[in-house]
Amino acid sequence: MSPKYVRTIREYGVWIVVTWTAKRLFGRKGVPNSAALASWEGAHFSTFRSDHLVEANKLAEVLLGAETFDEFVDLCHQARDFVNEGLYVYSVSVAILHRNDCRGVSLPPIQEVFPDKFFPVETIYRAFKAASSHPDKDDEIIVDVDASGNILDPEYNLAYYREDIGINAHHWHWHLVYPSTWNAAVTGKLKDRKGELFYFMHQQMCARYDCERLSNGLPRMIPFHNFHEPLEGYSAHLSSFVNGLPYASRPTGMSLHDIHGIGVQDLERWRERILDAINLGFVTDADGRETILDETHGIDILGDIIESSHESKNPEFYGSLHNWGHVLMANVLDPDGRYQNNPGVMDDSATSLRDPIFYRWHRFIDDMFNEYKKKLPVYTKDDLGFSGVEIQSARVVAHQENVVTTTFEEETLDLSNAMNFGRTGAVKIRYQHLDHEPFNYEIKVQNNTTKINHGTIRVFLAPVCDELGNVIKIDELRRLMIELDRFHTTLNPGLNTIVRSSRESSVTISKERKFSQLLRGEGTTEHSSEYCSCGWPDHLLIPKGNDKGMDFHLFVMVTDHLKDLVGQLTDKNICADAVSYCGVKDDLYPKPKNHGIPLPDRPF
Repeated sequence: MSPKYVRTIREYGVWIVVTWTAKRLFGRKGVPNSAALASWEGAHFSTFRSDHLVEANKLAEVLLGAETFDEFVDLCHQARDFVNEGLYVYSVSVAILHRNDCRGVSLPPIQEVFPDKFFPVETIYRAFKAASSHPDKDDEIIVDVDASGNILDPEYNLAYYREDIGINAHHWHWHLVYPSTWNAAVTGKLKDRKGELFYFMHQQMCARYDCERLSNGLPRMIPFHNFHEPLEGYSAHLSSFVNGLPYASRPTGMSLHDIHGIGVQDLERWRERILDAINLGFVTDADGRETILDETHGIDILGDIIESSHESKNPEFYGSLHNWGHVLMANVLDPDGRYQNNPGVMDDSATSLRDPIFYRWHRFIDDMFNEYKKKLPVYTKDDLGFSGVEIQSARVVAHQENVVTTTFEEETLDLSNAMNFGRTGAVKIRYQHLDHEPFNYEIKVQNNTTKINHGTIRVFLAPVCDELGNVIKIDELRRLMIELDRFHTTLNPGLNTIVRSSRESSVTISKERKFSQLLRGEGTTEHSSEYCSCGWPDHLLIPKGNDKGMDFHLFVMVTDHLKDLVGQLTDKNICADAVSYCGVKDDLYPKPKNHGIPLPDRPF
């Protein structure tokens, strides 16, 4: 540790904590053991391994504890040369998102920081080759992205979706906004309804994935359910620039194996204990105290346990089913580490959505939540009704009424900010992503009262038919419902015509600011709204459908907005662009009702 660093730490008054952290995080030499992989230079940092996250959390808490912005920046500069690259980016990002003096600071897109997590290694290699052979160093170079498979694999039909940059970046950012190790007692900031948001956001991912499968003529996915079953194969074609090793592939037919410290039997034991808690209606903490899984807080408690997060009532007993499941699936090729390979993409929140097993694993997790939901009382007219107010009609206004056209659009990503090509001209990758035409909802609401009312409009979408062409029954349909929007509206007496643009969705975020834009200061004035990067990409709001046209139900409802208010909150909140999935930064979730009410919240 340099003398300057020691002096700085003493001035911050956190000598004990940071000295411990320096021994673990800032060490450069020696072969790491499994509990200190994150501190090893060049090691793959996992956003799901509890041992890695504990180390990352220590650094994040040190950065959050810096008394001034200048001290925070100085700490970041000093830690950069010592800390594992992946751990450093994760911890600094968490600190920036949560420091009060960093409000208005936008994180650079993770795909421009670590493009190797988003693009095949073949494509990046060709970019280097083109840059080295191009005689003019000022010209822009563009290479097209390589395919990661072909039609011999039926799952490749969905590669456009699983490998989409926007949804993988969203997943990374969501786990930055809601770190599983977040300790409100240390940071002073409560993550309101974090466990419930964990459930709802991932449930919606599964529903959207099944809608895409039906769009491509594929059956809905079979949930993971057997810890000893052979798994489908997958190869991501990604290679880490941190250590030069590829992300491990998974040959077809391999199954889960024990790794150091965690076994398959642990996952089975945790599953049974969680299901027992759901059936009994309560969880038990380490001191034997029982907490009822009631209608209001039960889903939040379960979410904290299943992930598991710092708020888990009993982490020793209920374990960390979700996180260690990710890790075991990522290590099927080399479970005991004898070959010193990188794990597979399931080990990283920025890459795990690429793997088809991610969705089967999360459907398995969602099935556990659904067991709890089935035990809740059904909604009554008083729960959902809005006396004197009713919806008269709803339609979609696009180039053709009630028809939304999807297409594939081209975009480029600049590699030059993350990689040194030895040239001044940009080196870019050109890729395609699904998109849809902009459209509006036109909703007519009749207010039969004599006063002004305030309503909350909820909009959901679900496919009409299954993979066999049969109309999907209502109880199956509810778990395929995807939330498109939720917003407040003022209802004057009489007929109200509400027009809402799809671009205003409470699920999606506006277009991400590129690194070059941030460097130029575009959109980052002190009066601009804060951009947190967490939210579903707008271009994937609507499923792809098919060439003939695919029928969907559009479900619209209105409820009393006054029953949706929490405290003194208004609609103007920090980082509330994608409130449905990401909540409101550093504040209470602005709706007391369960996420997904009434669909896909619980059975009818």
